[in-house]
Amino acid sequence: MTPDPTRNQPSAPAAPVGRTWCDACGTAPRAQRSARRGFRGAALLAVLLLLVGGAAVGCGGRATTHHKPGTSHEQASGSVGTLLEVQDGTGHRLREVPAEGAPEVRVAARPDSEDGWNLQLTVRNFRFTPDSTGGAALPGAGHAHLELDGRKLARLYGPWFHLPAAQVPEGAHTLTVRLYADDHTAWAVAGKPVEAAIPLTGGAPGQGAGGHPHAPVPASSPPAASPQADRTVTVTIREGKVTPAPGRTELRRGERVALRVTSDRPDTLHVHGYDKELALPAGQEATLTLTADRTGLFEVETHESRLVLTQLLVR
Repeated sequence: MTPDPTRNQPSAPAAPVGRTWCDACGTAPRAQRSARRGFRGAALLAVLLLLVGGAAVGCGGRATTHHKPGTSHEQASGSVGTLLEVQDGTGHRLREVPAEGAPEVRVAARPDSEDGWNLQLTVRNFRFTPDSTGGAALPGAGHAHLELDGRKLARLYGPWFHLPAAQVPEGAHTLTVRLYADDHTAWAVAGKPVEAAIPLTGGAPGQGAGGHPHAPVPASSPPAASPQADRTVTVTIREGKVTPAPGRTELRRGERVALRVTSDRPDTLHVHGYDKELALPAGQEATLTLTADRTGLFEVETHESRLVLTQLLVR
């Protein structure tokens, strides 16, 4: 009987339906190899995403410039200095930093030939950051508050500020400038706010800081438009409501606009994009005149009550 040469030889693995196996080496089908490569690629991508995500939220990143919703300014992120329980007298907590390299400020008042004073702030180890106000406390950054005898007049975002004579009653006063972080905590050294104070004497009603008399306006006369202004916008704020309702004031580039505002509470007027501010005393009309030399849409609002008064549309 002739032996069968195929007997006891290992049989090739059965090829699945629709797939072809290599009988010589037993290699898996092409579709299965592609699936394995796709799985390995997906796993590698997942690892890379985890590594990138960890680097983005890991230690060493700079503090965010916006505080979390529902938290106060003092709870904003940022670990600069030490947040104290002591306040500055106006309800803002102190943020203490070492004396070496701490922010410093000086203030000088120069009488304006037309009205009031021009204030100049000289700062050291400090920069004004109006774009990040309300965010985290960043080293050597923030804004300033201007106070007269402990009463806040304005928030300052730069080294210069014009103080109208109408904001300073007749007699001797103390003008104080204090530095704040973006989260509205007051910079402090050795438990004391970083500030500067100078004496200031207000003139008699109808006189500017330089002693130049100004003709009083009769009480019965309606307020006239500023002769230097091409447009005048008159706004009244009472019990948190703006009259007339906020709208848009259209201007041509180069025109001057006078903003006449009367508020029933002390506040500060601010024109975005132009970095112009004006203190609003309670119950008194205050006027800010500016040249619309930038095109775009700019909001006019109040700082304390956060009310939009109008929008300047400059074409």
